[in-house]
Amino acid sequence: MMNLSALKDCNICPRKCGVDRLKETGYCRSGINPIINTWQKHFGEEPAISGNRGSGTIFFSNCNLKCIFCQNFRISQLGYGREYSIEELSEMMMSLQESGVHNINFVTPTHFSLQIYEAILLSKEKGLKIPIVWNSNAFENVETLRKFKGLIEIYMPDFKYFDSEASFKYSDVKGYPDAAKKAILEMHKQVGYLELNENGVAEKGVLIRLLLLPGNINNIKKILEWIAENLGTETYISLMSQYYPTYKAEEFPELSRSITHKEYKFAKNIVESLGFENGYFQDVYPTPKWTPDFKK
Repeated sequence: MMNLSALKDCNICPRKCGVDRLKETGYCRSGINPIINTWQKHFGEEPAISGNRGSGTIFFSNCNLKCIFCQNFRISQLGYGREYSIEELSEMMMSLQESGVHNINFVTPTHFSLQIYEAILLSKEKGLKIPIVWNSNAFENVETLRKFKGLIEIYMPDFKYFDSEASFKYSDVKGYPDAAKKAILEMHKQVGYLELNENGVAEKGVLIRLLLLPGNINNIKKILEWIAENLGTETYISLMSQYYPTYKAEEFPELSRSITHKEYKFAKNIVESLGFENGYFQDVYPTPKWTPDFKK
């Protein structure tokens, strides 16, 4: 059982700020209560997540990274959203289940791990039965993830960078690659490979997202080789082409454009050459229309 008193010396993510979030905010600009912008039935995830009834997404505000190209920057960096109690978060989860969605999808949940843990337990008592998706940036503390064993059915990390130089330049974090690797290994240890039901909807397992950046800034080949070597080519991969310059990306010439068909084909060929058996490719058609309309 987690306890919110752990926020008094917050170490729930790899930054380990040590800030007393009962009185002030940490690097993530978040305190005691979950901050949420939107919750909805969402059809824009991978087919195994959205299915035909949608994914019950809950978009948390703020983040433990500062990605200068974040497509959800209005909530992750500008903090659009408002505080809710753990009871209210639980009510959202139950309402989404009643709407018929396939799963509860926590988007950018890491900095509210303790609060979400309590909300999951409360919702289980109320009859929550559908799978829970942990949709994160992979910058996770393994010790925190271990406490979710048996509560999270589907992990959907976005493995952002293989090199610390890039993670520091574009997301203000030097230790990202090592932290992401350890977190993804723990996720796989808990739930294994992605398992789909007879309708092609995920019930359990890991789905790794890879957002291609212009100029191969995130070193996609090294990431895929690491996944193949450490998790296996049975791992589900989602190779995303949807990058477009937004937020502060225009300040960095190398990120001030969308990816090209050639760049996507390069990455796709690596996926295939390494022998990955499962996953999703996208058409190269980036557009802001894919980003939810977040409330200010």
